[in-house]
Amino acid sequence: MSERIANAALRQKVMSADDAAALINDGDQIGFGGFTGSGYPKALPGALAKRIKESHDRGEKFTVNVFTGASTAPELDGALASVDGIGWRMPYLSDPQMRGKINDGTSYYTDIHLSESGMMVRQGFFGKVDYAVIEATRITEDGDVVLTSSVGNNAVYCDVADKLIIEVNSWQSEDLEGMHDIYGGFALPPNRVPIPITHPGDRIGDKFLHVPQNKVAAIIETDGPDRNTPFKPIDDDSRKIAGFLLDFYDHEVKQGRIPKNLLPLQSGVGNIPNAVLDGLLHSDLEHLTSYTEVIQDGMIDLIDAGKLDVASATAFSLSPEYAHKMNENAAFYRDHIILRPQEISNHPEVIRRLGVIGANGMIEADIYGNVNSTHVMGSRMMNGIGGSGAFTRNAYISAFVSPSTANGGAISAIVPMVSHVDHTEHDGMVIITEQGIADLRGLAPRQRAPKIIENCAHPDYRPMLMDYYERALRDCKFKHTPHLLGEAYSWHTRFLETGTMKES
Repeated sequence: MSERIANAALRQKVMSADDAAALINDGDQIGFGGFTGSGYPKALPGALAKRIKESHDRGEKFTVNVFTGASTAPELDGALASVDGIGWRMPYLSDPQMRGKINDGTSYYTDIHLSESGMMVRQGFFGKVDYAVIEATRITEDGDVVLTSSVGNNAVYCDVADKLIIEVNSWQSEDLEGMHDIYGGFALPPNRVPIPITHPGDRIGDKFLHVPQNKVAAIIETDGPDRNTPFKPIDDDSRKIAGFLLDFYDHEVKQGRIPKNLLPLQSGVGNIPNAVLDGLLHSDLEHLTSYTEVIQDGMIDLIDAGKLDVASATAFSLSPEYAHKMNENAAFYRDHIILRPQEISNHPEVIRRLGVIGANGMIEADIYGNVNSTHVMGSRMMNGIGGSGAFTRNAYISAFVSPSTANGGAISAIVPMVSHVDHTEHDGMVIITEQGIADLRGLAPRQRAPKIIENCAHPDYRPMLMDYYERALRDCKFKHTPHLLGEAYSWHTRFLETGTMKES
């Protein structure tokens, strides 16, 4: 496979994953590439996990601090977590083993907005980065790196790390070359300049990642697929939620607040976003654009149908079928897809300028519009805030979506007060469940509460919520945002004690 490493000097640095892992020491801080299960190193993390386990078996301390773009895969987060190898991690995660180590107190976790994670590394807030470990589809004769299926924080980690380890993965299509747009104009205050993007299709950087050759400590040859998992079939609740959201977009068009082809779309990953994309596919809308974090199957369908002109993101999040399709047809898709550093894909300045329309999932919302998107029952970390904060606060319109209940109806997604706040009442504009939609724009707290309860809460919980609100309105001395503080979290405690939020 060495033909993918065209630079003669770097070709001499090819070694095994075990030999590369031997370079890393206890306490090292490592910036790993990867975002939503795409473009992450496949070999080095497992070799490092093996070395850590051997050290622990000898009674020696060995942990590393892990920086990523976002979620990675069992081969990275899972492998290192399984041997108690991660002392601290940021920003977003979805691996169940890593989640377990965070929730049982084995590992520290700092949940950071994805738009800020790279910036804070550049600012030196987390100390020195010892190694950057990234994935490439090839290395050019000049020593430049062609990235793979994600960009994430690769650029910043390579900029600041003392040493680099590059995995060259022959599974990734060489035709990805030209899809990336690596912006190198970042500076620290007071030397920052505007990000020159006025349309989702604007290219402002280079198709290569430039790395100092003298920093490259090792190159590993791999041939492994990304963590591409099939999406669940779109369920009825997701279709209903998508229908409400699309009807809302249509209403905004008719009111003259957004153009016929909407504005650049952002969405999370999962059933509901897939249902929205499917709805757009079967609509009469054309010349759509997207400025988002990840490219999903539904966006590929929209490109194939000629409905989506351009999609700007930082990574793929594709099913196995569509990952194969991308590898086979990357030369076509690179005319419609731009992969950027997440410092750009999630940049508040650009999101605000483009007028992005955002939609993100939530765990729960309260009757006044505060949203919890990260913690179950206030304490159990699920995935982290990801990029939803940057899009929610800066989008032209931002919606939060969720089924109205979870756990077989034992949990209500609409509660008196959220058990953890990720997005305050000041940021979210619209809440949607399969029950309906609550447009909160311009409403005071006492105007929001009845609308959220009546339109979004499940009928099983609607009377309980209205009872709470009416008693709070009656008994609370201060009427702007009335709460019964002694009772506000009783729904969560009742679930923890009895297994349901419902009153017996």
